[in-house]
Amino acid sequence: MIIGIDGNEANVEKRVGISEYAFQLLVQLSNAKFSPRGEAGKGQNAKFVIYLKEEPCDQLPPESENWHYRVLKPGKLWTQWRLPLDLYTHKPKPDVFLSLTHYAPRFSPIPNVVAVMDLSYLYFPEMFHKSDLLQLRNWTAYSVRKAKKVLTISNSSRDDIIKEYNLAKDKVAVTHLGIKESVSITPHIYSMNTLKTKYSISDNYILFVGTLQPRKNITRLIKAFAKVIKEEKAPEELQLVIVGRKGWLYEEILETPKELGIEDKVKFLENVEDEELPLFYKHALCYVLPSLYEGFGLPVLEAMQQDCPVITSNVSSLPEAGGDAALYVDPENIGDIAEKITKLIGNDKLRKELIEKGREQVKKFSWEKTAKETLQVLEEVAGKK
Repeated sequence: MIIGIDGNEANVEKRVGISEYAFQLLVQLSNAKFSPRGEAGKGQNAKFVIYLKEEPCDQLPPESENWHYRVLKPGKLWTQWRLPLDLYTHKPKPDVFLSLTHYAPRFSPIPNVVAVMDLSYLYFPEMFHKSDLLQLRNWTAYSVRKAKKVLTISNSSRDDIIKEYNLAKDKVAVTHLGIKESVSITPHIYSMNTLKTKYSISDNYILFVGTLQPRKNITRLIKAFAKVIKEEKAPEELQLVIVGRKGWLYEEILETPKELGIEDKVKFLENVEDEELPLFYKHALCYVLPSLYEGFGLPVLEAMQQDCPVITSNVSSLPEAGGDAALYVDPENIGDIAEKITKLIGNDKLRKELIEKGREQVKKFSWEKTAKETLQVLEEVAGKK
């Protein structure tokens, strides 16, 4: 069986979101620890052809007998004509083709499977550039209609996709995201004292990690934090540390601490190294993700992996990620967010309980499991040709 994959999302140096999903999936598939039939140790039964616009970057898996890259140029209008042309003319053809984005090839002689992370572009259109929004709406609608199967990353997103595109329930499959194995922290390079000096952060801090954009609900988090520090029981020198790059419509987020007179208590850190993030999680009093909508919410598991208790929203897919190992809030209720933060940071017994539950929750998710479930879907589609 030959499996074709659009690997362009993974072929980048800096990966977040869908790019990280695509990269981790390709890494697991290339390891060939299992076959499409789920038979351990027989991954050689499948051959993979990874289609790219540019030469593969160094981080992608190396070529092997069953793992090949096919670079198609030019990259302009790639999914509309260059990729379809090759799928029609080049032999041997794949038995099934997987698009790791919302964009499947415009025309294809091969059954397609398309991955759709979430429908934030439908529910929060004001957060997208007009050109991106138009493309997402039009191409996703086309892709899910033409696909034999749609992959998504949570039951919440699956329900949204079925509802919004009027699809049969058995057409959408869930393959939850995985989480990388915990990396060992090198104390002499990335000690907490080093980070405290480098970033001027306190011993006592609440952590947020994510892109600065309205959907993440950071403005309400800052307002809730302002309530927390006015409490007599708040730890000394308590800070809110916000780690993440600027996304879009972030100006209000940056201005809110000044408006509340707490700019000295809120730290915005944009250029934190990936190797430093585990320490930020490990030493935080808690991690708070009060998003209005998430396709999955992987940072919830990343925090739990580092024994960091979690507070997150009770909406969309976040309860799937957090299970019974998180405290949940109404993301639109500033008072509720503040109350749960105060409750958690002032209760060592509760923190320890959530940490223990978090360790068990993390065990439920792995990229190997994601890859195995994805292969099962691809085999099913290829078998119905």
